[in-house]
Amino acid sequence: MSNYADRPLLEVNHLVKYFYGGRQKVIKAVDGVSFQLRPGESLGLIGESGCGKSTLARLLLGLEQADKGEILLEGKSNQELLRQDRLAYYRRVQTVFQNPYDVFDRRLTIGDILLRPLQLHGLVKSKVEGLARAMEALEQAGLLPAEDFIRRYPYELSGGQLQRIAILRAMLLSPRLLIADEPVTNLDVSVRAEVINMLLDLKAASHMALIFISHDLATTAYISDRLMVMQAGHIVEAGSTEEILAGPQDPYTRLLLDNCQGLKRSQRQRSMTGKV
Repeated sequence: MSNYADRPLLEVNHLVKYFYGGRQKVIKAVDGVSFQLRPGESLGLIGESGCGKSTLARLLLGLEQADKGEILLEGKSNQELLRQDRLAYYRRVQTVFQNPYDVFDRRLTIGDILLRPLQLHGLVKSKVEGLARAMEALEQAGLLPAEDFIRRYPYELSGGQLQRIAILRAMLLSPRLLIADEPVTNLDVSVRAEVINMLLDLKAASHMALIFISHDLATTAYISDRLMVMQAGHIVEAGSTEEILAGPQDPYTRLLLDNCQGLKRSQRQRSMTGKV
């Protein structure tokens, strides 16, 4: 595994989030979760739908407030950071959601979509400079010709193209942490690898930390240095990807491995790319 800075970028301590329904029903979405993430590290959060993965992501993003526990970003409470300057927090912590068609304003061109965060965070002095940055990002992502893409609208792009735009938009802010919540689930199998490889290339170039959330163990194993397995709000197993794939300790993890059709292919890909 790669060497990371000694100081954690993210610390999550005893995080709890419950939801309450009728007849005193309690849904323990996140129930005592603790972990750390270091700069440049990729952490895969794996589990079936309803296990609490997305709720944990929303807590990290400040879209939900925890009932108990704390989230520290570079040693400071995320709630305190959000109160002080929400804009600054969301420059450091960005996200990519599952369905890009639900994220973008269909009335805006791709150029405007990429320009807005640059202007909002004061990273460019003019629209011309911002569009030039957007064009450069499109070219680096292989969305060519960039002059064509920048004038198009979201409904004119495929799901894979639009998800690459979503990743580019987040990366334009040079975040310290990117939370990718099921980013390739809705994509055709033929384009998933392209999006994943683009994400890995951008991550490597920026030394950004990544939390990759999925129910697909093969994809998550390929992209992640460490894995956390979540079930019913709990982390039932955590460790390096190689350790968990070689010797899972929890019965639920073993079940996920047994049901994973693409795992051997993922292990071969990790071997061929030198990912350890």
